[in-house]
Amino acid sequence: MEIQRSSSTPKRLPMARPGTGTAGKTIQLLTNHFKVSINPRSITDAYFYQYNVSLAYEDGHPADAKDIGRKAMNKVHETYRSELAGMHFAYDGEKSLYTIGALPSKKLKFMVVLEDSSSNRGSTSGNINSSDYESDRKRLRRPYRSKAFNVEISFAAKFPMNTILSPSHGRSSEQFQDAVRVLDIILREHAAKRGCLVVRQSFFDNNPRNFIPLGSGILGCRGFNSSFRTTQGGLFLNMDVSNTLIIQPGPVLEFLLSNQNVRNVHGIDWNKARRMLKNLRIKTSHINAEWKITGLSERPCGEQKFLMKQRNEGPDGGEVVQTVEVTVYDYFVQHRNIRLDHSANLPCINVGKSKRPVYIPLELCSLVSLQRYTKALSPQQRSSLVEKSRQKPQQRMEFLQKAIISNKYDANPMFCSSGISISTQLTQVEGRVLPAPRLKSGNEQLYPQNGRWNFNNKKLAQPTTIGPWLVTSFSTDCDMRRLILDLIKCAKMKGISMENPTSIFTENPQYMRESAPIRVDKMLSMMRSQCRQPPKFILCVLPQRKNCDIYGPWKQRCLSDFGVPTQCISPSGKVNDQYLTNLLLKINAKLGGLNSLLNMGYCSSLGLVSSKPTLILGMDVSHGSPGQADMPSIAAVVSSRKWPSISNYRAAVRTQSPKLEMIDSLFQPQPNSEDTGIIRSALMDFYQTSGSRKPELIIIFRDGVGDSQFNQVLNIELEQIIQACKLRDEQWHPKFMVIVAQKNHHTRFFQKGSSSLLSNVPPGTIVDSRICHTRNNDFYLCAHAGIIGTSRPTHYHVLLDDVGFPADDLQQLVHSLCYIYQRSTTAVSVVAPICYAHLAAAQVAQFIKFGDFSGSSSAHAAAAAPPIPLLPSFHYNVADTMFFC
Repeated sequence: MEIQRSSSTPKRLPMARPGTGTAGKTIQLLTNHFKVSINPRSITDAYFYQYNVSLAYEDGHPADAKDIGRKAMNKVHETYRSELAGMHFAYDGEKSLYTIGALPSKKLKFMVVLEDSSSNRGSTSGNINSSDYESDRKRLRRPYRSKAFNVEISFAAKFPMNTILSPSHGRSSEQFQDAVRVLDIILREHAAKRGCLVVRQSFFDNNPRNFIPLGSGILGCRGFNSSFRTTQGGLFLNMDVSNTLIIQPGPVLEFLLSNQNVRNVHGIDWNKARRMLKNLRIKTSHINAEWKITGLSERPCGEQKFLMKQRNEGPDGGEVVQTVEVTVYDYFVQHRNIRLDHSANLPCINVGKSKRPVYIPLELCSLVSLQRYTKALSPQQRSSLVEKSRQKPQQRMEFLQKAIISNKYDANPMFCSSGISISTQLTQVEGRVLPAPRLKSGNEQLYPQNGRWNFNNKKLAQPTTIGPWLVTSFSTDCDMRRLILDLIKCAKMKGISMENPTSIFTENPQYMRESAPIRVDKMLSMMRSQCRQPPKFILCVLPQRKNCDIYGPWKQRCLSDFGVPTQCISPSGKVNDQYLTNLLLKINAKLGGLNSLLNMGYCSSLGLVSSKPTLILGMDVSHGSPGQADMPSIAAVVSSRKWPSISNYRAAVRTQSPKLEMIDSLFQPQPNSEDTGIIRSALMDFYQTSGSRKPELIIIFRDGVGDSQFNQVLNIELEQIIQACKLRDEQWHPKFMVIVAQKNHHTRFFQKGSSSLLSNVPPGTIVDSRICHTRNNDFYLCAHAGIIGTSRPTHYHVLLDDVGFPADDLQQLVHSLCYIYQRSTTAVSVVAPICYAHLAAAQVAQFIKFGDFSGSSSAHAAAAAPPIPLLPSFHYNVADTMFFC
């Protein structure tokens, strides 16, 4: 939904930094930002020139293939060096190139010939029999034979290079971002010429030591992300470890066996193989060339025939050309004298077109390296990638140090000519460690140590009563009797009143092979027929721990149809007290209890939040996985309730158009002056649960948006929230605070002088200077204790603050909200409201994954787009609970 804003409404911009904080203990840190030095004399009168690039075939048709542009421009630079006055350029791979200084003419036209489709990356070199090569090209009617391209380079714009110095001189410049973008393009050009796989600003070398086997012929590939950032301390190169997915290089046959997890060629599903191989690039062992796979032959190599011209001696001694039919197998074995051991009964690889196929025996083909895999991983592959790609802080530092040195940026001719040099040392920054807030349990104060606390011999802050309740089990491996006894015993120690379950239902074995929705329906039918009264809670035992198909249908039916909170478990091995405690934390929160509470006297900002009615919102949008382009996005908004508590939340979840990041259902006015948007329900619930008070302060935490979307958050999403408030009461003007939390960034911190591999920064580490924004109000906070890998801080951007919090108070408020997450006894890496919004969106996404919802949202449905499925509404018994915990 597009909000109509009057022309008189001023456009909101992110606020400026009012100051930096001083609270906490000072700590010296290193960060993966490398200082960029610029010689002002080199750029005083110099300009960046931008040129448009147009590529076309000889007949004038545009050359749009992705792999053509960079090869053509490399050929231009190689062939027409004198016409370019020996100048170097940075090409973005698409429509633009950049130079330092002007080219000889505003419009240049060149013609280049690309001899074959081989690339720098993964290509082989060596001597080949040219006559064999040429004859093979002719016989196979190669589709990628030498082609001529017309390249036109025309002037587009120029801007002074000294704009790079603008932030460090305190001046704003409209052209500054353009200049920084040129520097990033130079990085991409530098990496491409080194033969790297370039994925936006991430670069991956063809080094097998950086490959991570994930199974099924898929590899993780470790590289690095590199981009320029402007900060308070000037210009820096931010470099961090990055991972992508690639196809396993090597013989195609070996890849197919691995991909389909079969032992021999007889088990290969060739239809699946055809889909998997299409558009992948191969190199062949009989000629030094690279091809793109277009398909597989319909018949085996020993039966697939083609017409071949054969020269024979005629009766009069002259040469006679005859056309004979020959199989692909016989051609390579008899005419090319190439031994084929496995190909006779296997399909051929087609590298031609459907009407003009070009067949090559499969065993002569090998997949070239660094080909991206863009489909979704299996749960096991995802888990393996996360586990194997982790690096401890010291390992990460060493990898980055080697990367910055081996890339030799100081030797780049464009950097040299612009007087730019990049340090090879990590930058030192000063941080602060904020003290942990105090918490309250049922019978005493809790003092977190290293971001952790426990409930050993302690009662929960607000324990609930569990009953009547029952157990359903889809598993045959769980000792139900022992689990129930231990759970009840642990609950009593935590102050929770929990009796024996009224019933235990075990799945009928005859339904175990049915689909997940049918299994759920059968279980619920059995429950309804045998239960005398509806339960208040259901403990569900699943057959597997992660990504169980039963989870989505079970949650949907329980929350939407029956209105019963449910907790799913899949215990493996021995169930200990810690497991049971963590389980009870979730159950207690779902049923309306609270496990721990903040001591609201910790800082003055918490005092203000507890003295003035304050509504806290957490907002997130979840998108479909790769390969699910048509999956609707899920927008989730959690809102606080029962003020002055800031630990109770409810969630509202809506579907919206795929990949749409801005939430469009916050305010939805109807013709009858009603509002069916998310914010209306949040405001009504707050009023009803907070002593009939309207919020005087609304704090909005937004997750998942990039820097370029900040203005949209302020002028679209915030505007919707303001409109929803005005519709409730025209005279009501609450104050707002908008904070964006970013986890998808590449800044990391390391403890200076620590030689331990486990030396992550301590929880509460905050940095708000040196590497932060030159103007905007932002800071990095690492609230959690990093146990595995290298801690990733959360980057908070304060876009709006009507209250005018001092820096220390605002930062301590954000830090405190990382300690109210009811599912665990540790501080979390991002504020709890955002964690809850993410949980709600992820849980409801399972409804769509396994559901079949015929309804569609008329607000989204368009003639050219498929309708967006409406989510089933939550039952009133659970709509206002923390069902997502």
